[in-house]
Amino acid sequence: MSSLPSEKDRYWLHALLFMLTLISTTWAGAEMTGRFLVYESAPALFSFFGFPVTAPFLADGLLFGGSLLLFLTVHEFGHYFAARFHKVSTSLPYYIPFPFNGIGTFGAVIRIRQAIPSMTKLFDIGAAGPLAGFVVAFMVLVVGFATLPGPEYIEGMPGHDRLKEYIVQNDAFPDEMIQEDLEEGTLTLLVGTTPLYWIVSQFFDDVPPMWEMYHYPILFAGWLGLFFTALNLLPVGQLDGGHVLYALIGPKWHSLVARVFVMILLFSGGMGFIHEMKPVFWSWDPLLGQFSWVILSSILYFYLNRLFQNKWIWTAGSLILLVTAIAAGSTSLWMVDHLAYSVWLVWCLIILILIKVDHPPVLYMEKLTGRRKLLAILSLLIFALCFSIKPLYIG
Repeated sequence: MSSLPSEKDRYWLHALLFMLTLISTTWAGAEMTGRFLVYESAPALFSFFGFPVTAPFLADGLLFGGSLLLFLTVHEFGHYFAARFHKVSTSLPYYIPFPFNGIGTFGAVIRIRQAIPSMTKLFDIGAAGPLAGFVVAFMVLVVGFATLPGPEYIEGMPGHDRLKEYIVQNDAFPDEMIQEDLEEGTLTLLVGTTPLYWIVSQFFDDVPPMWEMYHYPILFAGWLGLFFTALNLLPVGQLDGGHVLYALIGPKWHSLVARVFVMILLFSGGMGFIHEMKPVFWSWDPLLGQFSWVILSSILYFYLNRLFQNKWIWTAGSLILLVTAIAAGSTSLWMVDHLAYSVWLVWCLIILILIKVDHPPVLYMEKLTGRRKLLAILSLLIFALCFSIKPLYIG
């Protein structure tokens, strides 16, 4: 019996992508933190394409980029070593540098070079990455909280004049965002809290508000670790969470849970879309308002038709249910503020076209051992603790 032809890793390519991602995330972290603007007179350590790189710039950047890459590396090598243990051919991690999305990367991936033959191997390989990565993300988060400076740290940032005045007067952060900062013509990155982030934050003092977290490179890298862990554990298709759920409850129940979850994302995305298009959707012109709802319904029909594989009864019934829920939810200010997030419409498109909702069948469908079932439940609990319905948005 002949074995599959082996593919050799191009070590130079993996190393190059790692270095480019480290540079990209370091640059993004330094710019987000923003302290280098205050220390423009600091002597340059070296020049990077004509930009003088100072010690504050490099320190903040490496704290963010190094922490984020540590998480990504451990996550991907969790998959890699689990695959090697089960003698499943896989590549080394491919890091994805991207200097234009604010954090410097789109993560990292490995390529499984052959079909995973059994449920046990599928589970081990799928769960190893998020479990290993979560440990690092949690450690980075705790270090970020444990090393927090006092509120006066913001005084070393450019701008934030009204916030600085508040801190000088109260020696604490405000409970609510100081809206005056938004009137200065700059956009504010808003970060959604997660259950785990909130729980850990209760044990520390001087915790910055979510709209200022990106000035704290280690803390923000830890939050991003939780965010990427949750994204990988979405219980759909061939994402890590899809592998875990499929192995735990089987194809029939996985198919049901995955579709319910996509419906929840479509509800959030549809509400967010309506909120952003409110002047059109809630127009005083009845015809224009009805036409706008027709457009939204058409978009949702496209999603649902793919979700239910052209079964028109399920598609029509789900469309009526979803549009009704979105219309009702959009009348609640609390639901709009806490649940409306139009970006999920983009994610649902990626899920339906690229990731897929259903998990492909596995050749050997043996049951998981008791220990693996506990790890599967732990993985789903980690997803619940790390997930935010509104993770990153601009205010």
